Amino acid sequence: MNRKFLLLVSILLITAIIFTGCVPKGGDESKDTGSAPATTDTSTPAPTPSEPKILKTNNSSEPGSLDPALAQGTHESWVLDHTFEGLMKVDPDLQVIPGMAKDYKVTDDNLTYTFTLRDDIKWSNGDPVIAEDFEFAWKRALNPDLAADYAYQLYYIKGGEAYNSVVKPGTYPDPNDETKTITHPIDPKELEGLDTTGKDEEAINDMVYEKRLAAALENVAVKALDEKTLEVTLEAPTPYFLELTAFYALYPVNKKVVEANPDWAKNADTHVSNGPFTLIEWEHNASIKIRKNANYYDAASVKLDGVDFDIIDDENTAWQKYEGGDYDFLSPLPQAVVAQMKANNNPELIIGAEVGTYYYNLNSKVKPFNNVKVRKGLSMTLDRQTIVDKIAQGGQIAAEGVVPFGMKDENGKEYRDNVGQLVTYNVEEGKKLFLEGLAEEGMKVEDFKNMVILYNSSEAHKKIAQAAQEMWRVNLGIELQLENVDFQVKLDREKAGDYQISRAGWIGDYMDPITFIELWESSSSFNDAKYNNPEYDKLVKIAKTSGDKAERFEAMRKAEKIVMEDMPVVPVYFYTQPYAQKPYVTGVYKPLVNYPKLTYADINK
Repeated sequence: MNRKFLLLVSILLITAIIFTGCVPKGGDESKDTGSAPATTDTSTPAPTPSEPKILKTNNSSEPGSLDPALAQGTHESWVLDHTFEGLMKVDPDLQVIPGMAKDYKVTDDNLTYTFTLRDDIKWSNGDPVIAEDFEFAWKRALNPDLAADYAYQLYYIKGGEAYNSVVKPGTYPDPNDETKTITHPIDPKELEGLDTTGKDEEAINDMVYEKRLAAALENVAVKALDEKTLEVTLEAPTPYFLELTAFYALYPVNKKVVEANPDWAKNADTHVSNGPFTLIEWEHNASIKIRKNANYYDAASVKLDGVDFDIIDDENTAWQKYEGGDYDFLSPLPQAVVAQMKANNNPELIIGAEVGTYYYNLNSKVKPFNNVKVRKGLSMTLDRQTIVDKIAQGGQIAAEGVVPFGMKDENGKEYRDNVGQLVTYNVEEGKKLFLEGLAEEGMKVEDFKNMVILYNSSEAHKKIAQAAQEMWRVNLGIELQLENVDFQVKLDREKAGDYQISRAGWIGDYMDPITFIELWESSSSFNDAKYNNPEYDKLVKIAKTSGDKAERFEAMRKAEKIVMEDMPVVPVYFYTQPYAQKPYVTGVYKPLVNYPKLTYADINK
């Protein structure tokens, strides 16, 4: 038998074992309605008040934070996107339209935006939403002491990056070279006006740091001109800036609430938001409940009285609850379920379009993943087409690079068409490179027996990890282990560099390729592969600052080719988002860069 046939048989055997117990049961289970026994009373019954319309679903992981500035992933953003709203929002026609803003003006040089807020906007506690809340929220997200992972999305604001980059005087490890240190000394001029009498070095460093912060904050060009007017000046023209204001990292927070209670976002009884729903209950690691916000300016268009989210990480358990009638809507779905629903043409299955990439991080700070030949060997021996056809089965597309289909270039055409296929499946060449790289690092295939593929708890991630594990066993002769952890634990371990190979995925924050390209900039807070290439960084900077469309898109195309030549990550496929929706649920819509929106959903049983 040839190698690929052996590999396919192995993977199908694994898949068949995993699918056992995942296939939907036939028929509906009867449910106790709680009704009293029938009587012979023929009098006219009193009108029965209609039950609240509560849509029930599952959020697959416990949020790490429901503070917009501190959220990191879809397990948080799905809730935030229903409880908060930015200056702009994405409507059911998938257009970016004013949200909290009534309108906006842009100067001829495309650098200064002036937003006028609506007159009828309030926080869930009744406070008015004012321009100062936006100024406060954005500057807070940029404050280096908050350590917000998404602070870089505010670097487009003039002075934003400089403020977020302020460093306390002292000596620190070099993030790009663990054997070196970087010293940030005090300029004697920085001591002017400070009373350092009797202060030790640490206290003086703190005083200088606070002075640096205050000076940098003054130069952050976002300002509330009055309660209804917000002025923002950018570092460079940014064609997707309006769309960016609809992203959760740029949602406002209630200044009075946050200043009064730093832990305001940790529990429902102190949580305050400005969106169509408000958080009323958060039983950690169990459930989240949100209810219609009567103070929302468009509350009349919100048909649901609320949404109940369970927090269950096991997809099969969640599916059983959907199938049994406990849920009205569900995403994600077990891959075996998607395959069967597709085969049966089940109308409850919807394959949502999504702009995202599923990939594996390779920790370049850990041997032998510091060797480009090893990284390329792993990539070239991963059969992506088999994974999408036989494992994922949700209409995904085998990855051709890190930027998925759906993004437009400077001419309004598909971005990927002018970049092309940057990843290949070539077992012979891949194995050759892999073994050469191992030899260069003084290692052998046997050294992989204690190395691990890390993934967050999910049947889908498990099956794909098992397929990758088997492909690399057959094609390269290595024995990798698998480890599943909670999603937030996985994120924390990636940030700490505590892994060898980890499953990852990225859904675009807005519809421009830079939302993917910037991930592997050396200073990016989401550069979990610890990748560092000065030429790549240079191209990313051009793409983020150039006002010339042709120049910035050419920079992105070159950057993507470089990162795929260095292969710090192994792209697997471009996402879709299959979800199940009961026939009586209407009004759900799916933006390309968001989870399905339930804002205008309705239940008509």
